[in-house]
Amino acid sequence: MSILIKPIITEKATMQSEVLNAYAFQVNTKANKVEIKKAVEAAYGVSVEKVRTINVRPDRRTRYTKTGIQHGKTNAVKKAIVQLAEGEVIDLYSNM
Repeated sequence: MSILIKPIITEKATMQSEVLNAYAFQVNTKANKVEIKKAVEAAYGVSVEKVRTINVRPDRRTRYTKTGIQHGKTNAVKKAIVQLAEGEVIDLYSNM
């Protein structure tokens, strides 16, 4: 089971990494805070102070087509905001 799926790189997440030293990741929906902390420390070699998690519900959509009404939804995801110790950084752009 892979805990970390991908880092979230948005304007808000970039601002948090610069100002608060907190990085956002999309994680497995069954992962808890302790597992997320260990996975980030192992993957990036940093020490984690705090982990906050967010469960994002799926978006439901209805489309009206010639053949009738079609219902659909997106997948539910879990996000983790990881705050690092003072003076530690993660370079997310090195692999690009």
